[in-house]
Amino acid sequence: MSQSILLEGGCLCGYIRYRATALPFATEYCHCRMCQKTSGAPATTWMDFKVDQLKWLSQRPTEFESSKFVRRGFCPQCGSSISFRDVRHADYLTVTINSLDSPQLIEPTRHIYTEDQMSWLTISDGHPRFKKGPHQNEE
Repeated sequence: MSQSILLEGGCLCGYIRYRATALPFATEYCHCRMCQKTSGAPATTWMDFKVDQLKWLSQRPTEFESSKFVRRGFCPQCGSSISFRDVRHADYLTVTINSLDSPQLIEPTRHIYTEDQMSWLTISDGHPRFKKGPHQNEE
């Protein structure tokens, strides 16, 4: 990671804080219904790390089992959505780009689960688009 980029973040109230020790290996906009419901937004922006590249500096998120394999992390104090963990991929941890102190440092590079994209949301960034996950049913 470049010395000039410091990736730290946390929840709205500051109860949860983290630091990334590397740049994310993937970044995306997720348009799935679960992300829409947990964020209250038409899409959520995520960044993916190996577990050992992200350090919790204070409290860890409380996790909710949103489906058979997925655990969504949030702050028990303020409710901020912070993390996503697929138990089938124990080496990876995903956190929201917007939970960064400086979210403008990381840009999403693809769109996933576009089959659930809001019809009124116009996207013209030219990034790759996937109807489901990035490895399933490519558009």
